[in-house]
Amino acid sequence: MTLVAEASLRLDAGFWDYTLIAVYFVFVLGIGLMARYAVSDSLDFFLSGRSLPAWVTGLAFISANLGAIEIVGMSANGAQYGMPTMHYFWIGAVPAMLFLGIVMMPFYYGSKVRSVPEFMLRRFGPTAHLVNAISFALAQVLIAGVNLFLLATLVNALLGWPREVAVIVAAIIVLSYITLGGLSAAIYNEVLQFFVIVAALFPLTVVALDRVGGWEGLTRGVRDATGSTEQLSLWPGNELAGFDSSLLSVIGIVFGLGFVLSFGYWTTNFVEVQRAMASKSMSAARRTPIIGAFPKMFIPFLVVIPGMIAAIIVPELAEFKETQSAETGVDYNDAILLLMRDLLPNGMLGLAIAGLLASFMAGMAANISSFNTVFSYDIWQRYVVKDREDGYYLRVGRIITVVATVAAIGTAFIAAGYSNLMDYLQQLFSFFNAPLFATFILGMFWKRMTAAAGWTGLVAGTLSAVTVFVLSETGVLDLPGQGSAFLAAGVAFVVDIAVSVAVSLRTAPKPAKELVGLVYGLTPKEDLQDPRDRNDAWYQRPGLMAGIALVLIIILNIIFF
Repeated sequence: MTLVAEASLRLDAGFWDYTLIAVYFVFVLGIGLMARYAVSDSLDFFLSGRSLPAWVTGLAFISANLGAIEIVGMSANGAQYGMPTMHYFWIGAVPAMLFLGIVMMPFYYGSKVRSVPEFMLRRFGPTAHLVNAISFALAQVLIAGVNLFLLATLVNALLGWPREVAVIVAAIIVLSYITLGGLSAAIYNEVLQFFVIVAALFPLTVVALDRVGGWEGLTRGVRDATGSTEQLSLWPGNELAGFDSSLLSVIGIVFGLGFVLSFGYWTTNFVEVQRAMASKSMSAARRTPIIGAFPKMFIPFLVVIPGMIAAIIVPELAEFKETQSAETGVDYNDAILLLMRDLLPNGMLGLAIAGLLASFMAGMAANISSFNTVFSYDIWQRYVVKDREDGYYLRVGRIITVVATVAAIGTAFIAAGYSNLMDYLQQLFSFFNAPLFATFILGMFWKRMTAAAGWTGLVAGTLSAVTVFVLSETGVLDLPGQGSAFLAAGVAFVVDIAVSVAVSLRTAPKPAKELVGLVYGLTPKEDLQDPRDRNDAWYQRPGLMAGIALVLIIILNIIFF
């Protein structure tokens, strides 16, 4: 990615814009300071004492994902690929979120584990646990770097500071409130950030639609710019998937994105699961991703549609889409900022900037807060320094938060090489999430799967995804778009399952009594229930809420087919 050209993307913010931004930062740091007084032990710091209501954790769940990657990455995808980008929400997110709430959260929350790798420890033993903990920690530092790079890009566009200075300042802002208040500070800030983000993106979308001539003007503009209607329909999404065959495109999107990448991300990614595990009861934990699914299905209208419009009405971006020339000084990642520059007046511009800052910080804070939990509990306490007092691990958590932030400053510059950051992110997900999901889903539903199969499947799946990536980068496989990531995810899943089954059939499984609470068929239904949930109203039932969300997703797919 080329950094946004300073001359073409300087945001002309005025006094009231900076005032709004300053007020926002006062609230962010104030929440961190207040949350600090609620932190008395490591459980408070890492999991908010498991005391938060479902509506708070539900909004935090979706806000943690509504970071720089979501807003800049999906608007970039909208500018490049059009309506098929909706698949990342309606196929590649909501079904997996509902599955997490209905099927997997009872195991996570009921087992009282503090992290996803700790669940791996109980199911498969220390080797699989260590492999998962290390790969997760590495992934979070890399992804935090993406959020940090985009946050620094905005600071650069706003203030004109050099990129290196902007990266460091942005890192310090996020570091301050995470170190102060731990997960509670992150979650309550994410709730605030959710509303700020929506308040910023909604008027931008309305103004952009008005400027392009409404929905009819948008469709006409896309047809004129691309010479076809492919970017106006969800299916088959050939350009997005990177296949010439419509059948292969549909298979790649449904299996690679909709099943492997999506379920791998939403059901095993501790960044998201951690928010649900901070809930006050089993029902609240199950409802957390389901509540998040409702705003999730409508967010693409606030990020994808503006990206599509930017590729039509912003001259530099329209030229880049036609020529792919770096001489334009912009790329797809600049779509949302270019739209803000051209459409928003002072005051509203400040709100939009605050919204982007909120999204970038929410994403990075989610990565860092989950990283410090996994490192402190699953690596340091388990394998380095054991059996110390609780205060010691609380101090370790705060120190490693600083270390992770410094590491993210370094990884931020890796993101600079991509004109569309979603290409980079989907590759990372195929490396880390796809094989982990295969191991989880097999281990949760097949009691015969062994400890040895847990770690060998993970390693084999990850290596196979890396192999596909290398073959694509060297030209052996010709898969434009995000087809390489979809294929890598599918290969990683299949290889992981195959290796896990083969190894399990040659090694001894754990006794069935040790798998109660960890394997679906061996866990009594009453073990997955919480007495505190008996007084929940009928409309709070996770199954009913999930059913309504699923119907809405089907309707949206039919409308925009």
